[in-house]
Amino acid sequence: MTVRERMLKVLNFEKPDRLPVFELSGWWDKTYKNWFEQGIDKDAFWRDSYSYMGMDKHLGLFIPSENENYDYKDGAGNIEKESDYEPFKERCLFPSGYVKKNAEMFKFVAYGHERGDYSVWLNFQGFFWFPRTVFGIEGHLYAFYDFPDLMKRMNAEYLEHLIGELNDYFEIDIPDFVVISEDMSYNHGPMCSKETFDEFIAPYYRPIMKMFKERGIKVLVDTDGNATDMIDWFLELGVDGFTPNERRAGTDIVKIREKYPDLLLMGGFDKNIMNQGEEAIRAEFERIYPVMCQGGYIPGCDHQTPPQVSIHNYFEYQRVQREYCKKAAENFIGKGKCK
Repeated sequence: MTVRERMLKVLNFEKPDRLPVFELSGWWDKTYKNWFEQGIDKDAFWRDSYSYMGMDKHLGLFIPSENENYDYKDGAGNIEKESDYEPFKERCLFPSGYVKKNAEMFKFVAYGHERGDYSVWLNFQGFFWFPRTVFGIEGHLYAFYDFPDLMKRMNAEYLEHLIGELNDYFEIDIPDFVVISEDMSYNHGPMCSKETFDEFIAPYYRPIMKMFKERGIKVLVDTDGNATDMIDWFLELGVDGFTPNERRAGTDIVKIREKYPDLLLMGGFDKNIMNQGEEAIRAEFERIYPVMCQGGYIPGCDHQTPPQVSIHNYFEYQRVQREYCKKAAENFIGKGKCK
């Protein structure tokens, strides 16, 4: 079974030869820098990090909202008032023809994807995340009240940009799945109300969800923290699942799957367990094993692997992960409870 076939089997709740050995979020930069000091081959890692680390190879392709003039300010924001937006947009946002300008690269990736050498997924900012990059974290939350018309205008213009770029990409290749980055929850739940979501975010999801559904593409929302209370919000829009499902934030994928048997899940393995030895790692895999047997779930670290995880810790985690990925496929029963 090719890497792509294996991924599609799991995404469609079908029996694979084994579950993918996969990390959507990868590793913190501090983590792999520590690993270089601990002896892994830096050149080999950068040539093909997933193959070098013994994982199923995947390529995440990002559709940007900003161009090379954008100055990322780590949550501080780029505008403070409505009159700041237009000049900032002209200077920094919505790079025209991004996919067309990089078409040869995308075609090269599509060739290996068609052969099944790797899985390909698309990623872009969602309609909560995007205006936050413009206003900054604090300014964004006030903007729902201070600049509601501007918030809607920004997302409408961003939606128009996305539709154009996605249509250009779909002429080249069809990804296995899409991840929309939102980060709109924390350890106590959503950062906005359902009413705010329905007014400011949901209307911009509907057109792109229609595009994905027409092409049979699975869609997951990436949001840190505990997204449990938001599941129904996104299901109403046609979203298929969630990642990374952070355990320390209170997310329990076993309970979630009991309530939502059709929900796609990625991540879910408590990253804080990864440096505690094989016994603790096995106990965590036992916790999520029932979900692994049901399909529609790709187990992995519930965000980027933190720096306290040594390369020895990681390979120990990965060895046990491969064992459980194989065992779950052998005991696969599809939707429902595991044997």
